[in-house]
Amino acid sequence: MELAYYSDYAVRLVNSEEPARGKDTLTSVEAIHGLFGGNKGVARRATDADVTRFRGVRARLRAVFQAADTGDETLAVDLLNSLLLEFPVSPQISGHDHRDDEDRPLWHMHLADHPSNATAGYAAIAAMGLAIHLTEYGVDRLGLCEAAPCRNAYLDTSTNRSRRYCSDRCATRANVAAYRARKRLEADRSDSTSRAADSAQRTAANSER
Repeated sequence: MELAYYSDYAVRLVNSEEPARGKDTLTSVEAIHGLFGGNKGVARRATDADVTRFRGVRARLRAVFQAADTGDETLAVDLLNSLLLEFPVSPQISGHDHRDDEDRPLWHMHLADHPSNATAGYAAIAAMGLAIHLTEYGVDRLGLCEAAPCRNAYLDTSTNRSRRYCSDRCATRANVAAYRARKRLEADRSDSTSRAADSAQRTAANSER
């Protein structure tokens, strides 16, 4: 498994809440299970107490994205370092997959965690994955969706660092809103021009009388 894959853990957790819309899907142990995806081992340890702990980690991860989104690289790194110190992992070589044409393991790096609870396990994976992404691609590759009121987190993997939205849906919605705003502005300008022309005509007519 590619280590960069683990950065998706951070995105999934942050996006379990949409503060501007008042939405929060992180309300149960079942929701925590969903965040782990295929990693069911640690997920099975989740209890009701983890819901509150997960929300605390979520707020800290969102703060990393917010700092990166505003261009404060030092703050983003400091916040992420604090998570790495609190939730450490042990890199290990894993070979549970095999090559297609050989009966040999397909060796790859794996993040082995030794958590005291489900929150610690998830936080360790999410923080390390995000740290790998940040150091490999740059702090400016961590963003928050510009399609208000969304503000979901995303990882920019575009070749030209041009991503601004968390999804195609938000990109389309933002483009439609911008198009409508331009049309309103053009209509307002046209109305102003027409009113100015009418006023000038009336003034000229009155002066000829």
